[in-house]
Amino acid sequence: LGDSSMAQRYEDLEGEKRKRFYLQYAFPPFSVGEVGRVGSPGRREVGHGNLAERALRAALPGEDEFPYVIRTESLITESCGSSSMASVCAGALSMRAAGVPLKSLVAGVAMGLLLDESGEGGEPIILTDILGSEDALGTMDFKVAGNEVGISAFQLDIKCEGLSIELMRRALRQ
Repeated sequence: LGDSSMAQRYEDLEGEKRKRFYLQYAFPPFSVGEVGRVGSPGRREVGHGNLAERALRAALPGEDEFPYVIRTESLITESCGSSSMASVCAGALSMRAAGVPLKSLVAGVAMGLLLDESGEGGEPIILTDILGSEDALGTMDFKVAGNEVGISAFQLDIKCEGLSIELMRRALRQ
């Protein structure tokens, strides 16, 4: 937590702006048993960090109620599941522990899908809280975050021709 001078400054097409809430997400190569360069954020870190930040932003109090800048850091040290959804859960709990009066807690989960590839028309299997191997072998990676009131962020990656609306409904209900 900090004062307004700690806001993250950035530029877009409209000029310089400031963010009073930001999530910094780091996914070093050793978290998945790899060797690699550690430095500026890569594509994965930017995308996963933005997803987690969007999910949490909906629960933040207004600036008039809580005038502090909030910086949340998520350093992933081991990963065999959805680190972005883990960042959502941990971010909400850490802000609550720091005294941020959140409107509600936010949680996230990654869903997966296995299709019958035998050609025999078997029922698709929807997986909840997928592991790394299920993500790699499955045909869908669907991350959804929110609470009992609604969804604050979601992301869908598919490796098949398309998904039916009914299958998406089932995944959301599950």
